[in-house]
Amino acid sequence: MSDAEIAALQALALRVRRHIIRMSGGGGCFLGASLSCADVLVYLYSRFLRHSPWRPADPNRDVLLLSKGHDVPALYGTLAELGYFDAARLANHLRTTDVIYWHPNREVPGIEFHSGSLGHLLSVGIGIALDMRLRRSTGRVVVILGDGELDEGSVWEALLFASSRRLENLFAVVDRNGLQANVATEDLTPLEPLGEKLRAFGAAVRTADGHDFTDLDRAFRAAAAEPPAPRVVVANTVRGKGLPSIEGRVDRWFCRFTPAEVQELLGELEGSAAARLASEVVVAR
Repeated sequence: MSDAEIAALQALALRVRRHIIRMSGGGGCFLGASLSCADVLVYLYSRFLRHSPWRPADPNRDVLLLSKGHDVPALYGTLAELGYFDAARLANHLRTTDVIYWHPNREVPGIEFHSGSLGHLLSVGIGIALDMRLRRSTGRVVVILGDGELDEGSVWEALLFASSRRLENLFAVVDRNGLQANVATEDLTPLEPLGEKLRAFGAAVRTADGHDFTDLDRAFRAAAAEPPAPRVVVANTVRGKGLPSIEGRVDRWFCRFTPAEVQELLGELEGSAAARLASEVVVAR
């Protein structure tokens, strides 16, 4: 990708993070985990997925399923920015006058399937991928999983089945931020060596820095070129990315902020983004 393309993705991700932070007001949201997967969603919808708000029912479209449904503020923000629905609707988050809620709802344009109960959507994705194969569709399915979600045995059972069917049109993305709820994954039910475990279940595995668009692009391109098998990209991320005051904190799982606190966080986000850009300029010199 060119520097201009990367800059455009970074600008989009910043706008998505603004939406996420605003949705942490009122009734609150799962802020930290939403911020950790924002860059992954921006990359997928901007560079990888064949999907358009003007052709939402295209039979050859790619399908994204957010299995870690509590991160929906990142998905809502991305879809709104890309024209799937009016971004003004995000202000209706948790209001009874709209369906912008804590988990994905198919009544929201761009949402392909309800989610919330962890461990379910990889199996749903397999069903869609098999249907695509039977219809000879060129579509692909991308399922975003939380790393803590991998504690669910249904995920591994689904992966075994996908491997047995060599579902090369199925991509799973693990948002590997190292935290689940209010505990580190490795302190509860250790996942490492995660890559080796996924390969043992028949997946073609790649890893990436989940906040580096160039690295994400490399990983997805490499995964797509693997021999027929379900593909898994483990995206190493940071919970709360973009807000230094909450990055990597186990206690910043679900957050509810006052309007004044939201404004403070938006200022912190802008300052963090400006500092990153300044450091990149220095490195470029």
